[in-house]
Amino acid sequence: MNRPTKKTKAPARKVKPQAAVSAPVPRQKSRRKLSAVRRADPFFARETERYEFPLPSREYVLQTLTEAGRPMLLPQLAEALDILPDEMPFFERRVRAMEREGELVRNRREAFLIPDKAALIRGRVEGHPDGFGFLIPDDGSPDVFLGPRQMREVLHGDRAIVRISGIDRRGRPEGQIVEVLERANTRVVGRVVNEHGVLVVVPENRRIARDILLAPGGRKKKVEAGEVVVVELVEQPSKHAPPVGRLVETLGRYADPGMEVEVALRKHELPFEFSPESKAQARALPKTVRKKDMAGREDIRHLPLVTIDGETAKDFDDAVYCERVGRGYRLLVAIADVSHYVEPGSPLDSDAFDRGNSVYFPRRVIPMLPEKLSNGLCSLNPEVDRLCMVCDMSISASGEIKQFRFYPAVMYSHARLTYNQVAAALYQKDPDVRAALAERLPQLEDLDRLFRVLLKARAKRGAIDFETTETRMIFNEDGKIERIVPEVRNDAHRVIEECMLAANVCASDFLQANEHPALYRVHEGPKPEKLDQLRSFLGEFGLQLGGGDDPKAKDYAALLAQVKDRPDMPLLQTVMLRSLRQAIYSPDNVGHFGLAYEAYTHFTSPIRRYPDLLVHRAIKAVLTGQQYRPGDWEQIGMHCSQTERRADEASRDVESWLKCFYMQDRVGEVFTGSVSSVVPFGLFVALDNVFIEGLVHISELGEDYFHYDESRHELLGERSGKRFRLSDRVSVQLMRVDMETTKIDFRLVTEPSAGASAGKPKKGKRRG
Repeated sequence: MNRPTKKTKAPARKVKPQAAVSAPVPRQKSRRKLSAVRRADPFFARETERYEFPLPSREYVLQTLTEAGRPMLLPQLAEALDILPDEMPFFERRVRAMEREGELVRNRREAFLIPDKAALIRGRVEGHPDGFGFLIPDDGSPDVFLGPRQMREVLHGDRAIVRISGIDRRGRPEGQIVEVLERANTRVVGRVVNEHGVLVVVPENRRIARDILLAPGGRKKKVEAGEVVVVELVEQPSKHAPPVGRLVETLGRYADPGMEVEVALRKHELPFEFSPESKAQARALPKTVRKKDMAGREDIRHLPLVTIDGETAKDFDDAVYCERVGRGYRLLVAIADVSHYVEPGSPLDSDAFDRGNSVYFPRRVIPMLPEKLSNGLCSLNPEVDRLCMVCDMSISASGEIKQFRFYPAVMYSHARLTYNQVAAALYQKDPDVRAALAERLPQLEDLDRLFRVLLKARAKRGAIDFETTETRMIFNEDGKIERIVPEVRNDAHRVIEECMLAANVCASDFLQANEHPALYRVHEGPKPEKLDQLRSFLGEFGLQLGGGDDPKAKDYAALLAQVKDRPDMPLLQTVMLRSLRQAIYSPDNVGHFGLAYEAYTHFTSPIRRYPDLLVHRAIKAVLTGQQYRPGDWEQIGMHCSQTERRADEASRDVESWLKCFYMQDRVGEVFTGSVSSVVPFGLFVALDNVFIEGLVHISELGEDYFHYDESRHELLGERSGKRFRLSDRVSVQLMRVDMETTKIDFRLVTEPSAGASAGKPKKGKRRG
């Protein structure tokens, strides 16, 4: 099977092969035949195929305990299953393996029992920075609260079994740790602190609330307080002892250039070094496209395809060409043919699968593929031959895709254009830019006409177009933030976005029509409880969301159009956006709610997204009459969704640290901003022009008891009646910047004024 060689990190526990943990060794030939009790094993035939003298199967052990109806000591269980003395070591090994994997647990008498019979719950531990935590059950039942004493035995991410011990003061089930099934943390990044002469490491991941005792030895040089290090846990935490770590790497100090990225890479366990095998495979690839690689491909080098990207882009996934044909248009979207060079199961493929996507930090990129591919052989660089996969579309004057065709080709990019260049030529009518692009102007103008047509089709379809503000950090020569500016997105961005959307939709339609499995980009509609909260909130403003119990994207789009000129539009849009679910990758096509597509997949960025590479392979398989089988599509989709979230979290961490560093010299200054989030412990305020968020703690709101209303996104004063709500305009003073926790604290200076925002954010969205 064409399966990536490295497995995804599944959220569930790792199950070791049974043969590796509990296989019996060959018995002596002189021993007797197995008894009737042993032959009563319902899985006897299966076990006999694997072993000459099989032990009782795991299922038979569980059945025996169930029928006994009581906990059993190991000798009792062995007697019930007719285990011979010479088999005891192997039987005990099997039972211990079942215990490690949570199929059995032991009570205080050392007797074995089935977890379900003891009201025990298995799940994953989720820590909180304040020391408590929760067990997230595997079966989807309500989360179980774990107090600080229980959390002493586990760390964030561990898998454990808990027993319900009561109900906490908030009415939540409260648990007690029975058994730790699996440890999630082997290496931890953190800051060294000297506590009364003892060196400990404070984890960078605040969900790991226990300090790690630094063991002596394992250091190439003396480590000092304040340094950022990576430790390997040699002892996990227990009720009576903290975790112990051995120093394996010293990264430097927080203020060192680039340290924020180094910390984020290790904190989020992002793969940032390619394997030796992958590097060797990349080195062996040619620097240019060879003639033999062009065999069987359509030659479209005569077509004046161009790339349109940002000024700083280095990897060019896509090129476009448009021409008028009668009353309609012909649109070619040519995408880098990564699948030609990255074969299933190869070292390059394995590393790409592990990464899942490229990760973009300010000033640094962790690519999914080695630079020779991402910026070289696969990148559609100008004026060189490149292999590509083409989506060739015929689009009507009304924006409907009448026909499309996929084929492998060889292309030649005739120009590397930027968004600002294209916008200056088409929309600002800059004479100098128009003169420089004179040869490309007819094609670009056709592309713009098609864009206007596709925009009308988008509006007719009812896709949601939320307004957002994206920012860019400007750095000085020392690598520190000089200022933060809004990223202006012009219509040139949207031209390319609409072209990519069209190609992605054709890819999903092609695979569906040919009944080939694939990963779809799935975006489900709002959950019923979120929808109820949204309707209740909108009702207070005299507004109503159409669509009844099953609203569509067009209902959201209609409401956005209705409120676009209101002063409280930012508030209403934010609440509407938060009612929607997060998009994921899945083989089960349930459509893309936000884009109003019945089927949608990612095809246009195989250099930086692994799902796109899978889609390319699937399309090629259909074109050659074959079927691409990478393994379990559902598991692969879960993995790619997880790596996407991991990259987003790491990027946010880095940006938060850089923003804190930028603000640390501005303590005492007063700023204006809007309430960006309301939480039980206060208000998060986003500053105007600076584009930075900080917290106004609830204790700073006044001498009153404030009650949090989640559905109304507000804090309401019990005595004063003061109301603090999402999107309120406020003035705040910067009180504190904590670099170690990346927290910014404000003090309220003026009372909130409801509604308006400081400036209308720019429209925009990411490609596809």
